[in-house]
Amino acid sequence: MIFRKRISTEIIILLSMLLISCKKQEPSQDLPRPAYFISIGNQQMNTGMTLVGEVKPRFESPQGFRIDGKIIGRSVEIGSKVKKGQLISRLDPSNADLALASSKADISVAEAELALAKSNLDRQKQLYEQKFISAAALDAYEAQYKYASAHLQQARAQSSLSSNNSNYTSLLAERDGIITDIHAEPGQVVNAGDVITKIADPTLLEVNIPVPESRMGNIKVGDDVIIKLWASQDKNYRGKIREIAPAADPATRSFLVKASILNPDENVRIGMTAALRMKNTKDEYFLIPSESLTEMDGKPIVWLLDEMNRAYPHVVSVSTYTEYGAQIASGLKTGDKIITSGIQVLVPGEKVIPIESSKNK
Repeated sequence: MIFRKRISTEIIILLSMLLISCKKQEPSQDLPRPAYFISIGNQQMNTGMTLVGEVKPRFESPQGFRIDGKIIGRSVEIGSKVKKGQLISRLDPSNADLALASSKADISVAEAELALAKSNLDRQKQLYEQKFISAAALDAYEAQYKYASAHLQQARAQSSLSSNNSNYTSLLAERDGIITDIHAEPGQVVNAGDVITKIADPTLLEVNIPVPESRMGNIKVGDDVIIKLWASQDKNYRGKIREIAPAADPATRSFLVKASILNPDENVRIGMTAALRMKNTKDEYFLIPSESLTEMDGKPIVWLLDEMNRAYPHVVSVSTYTEYGAQIASGLKTGDKIITSGIQVLVPGEKVIPIESSKNK
């Protein structure tokens, strides 16, 4: 009896332990994770169409020699500042000097021929007056005189040409400016008209922008624009549309638009990248960090915060991507709170601890 009573007691204890172990436990609640966010406000809204181009000089002159020859010297380098009339490069003057000396000798010969022809003509006129020669004979001497006179004029003209060619062995700057390119070196033989160097006027600068045909309806000559350098984004420059290409580029199907920079300073340099914003267009968009965008079901979305600090996905329309972020054309409004970090691990309705991002301050 005692043995049976002990077994019954042990069975009761074992069953009690099994019942306790099978009791359903309440799941532990995970703590909300922190999430950085930005608030959409006026500082994120931009108005006007923004385009990207390159700073170019309005005037850039390719320069070359006007005669053939061998370069024997160059006195400038890329980046050198030059004044009008300053020596840039020189050709070997030997051939030009010889041609000039030959042309001067031709003048002496022609002058001698003219003096002889005039002397003969004067004597023949006296003989004609005395009826010793006929009129036809006199005409022949007059023709010789006219030929000698014309020959002298030709020799003088050729001498002037040779003198010019002798001066053309020196390539001089046509304007004040800066050397932007060099295409020939000492020892190189060049032909007349070959580009040796390029001189740009750094005081008159403009931005050249290829504009897609879909945006051409919003641009016209004389429009005011705002120009900002990518290398110096803290300053805006005033600009004005100066020229619009009448035809699209056959390769890119874009129109070249040139905007003059009205207040350039020493920070604006040729070749820099510049962003140009049109002031007269009505395009409005919100600029947000690119890392706050993701995709869901093939559509671009951002994660927004509601009043209860819960995250939920929201579909937006992206206008374009820039160096500064993504331009959102629709889907956002002022006051929306966008999560900017950790969006890949969020689930709809998840509660987070919001932390305002430094980008929003």
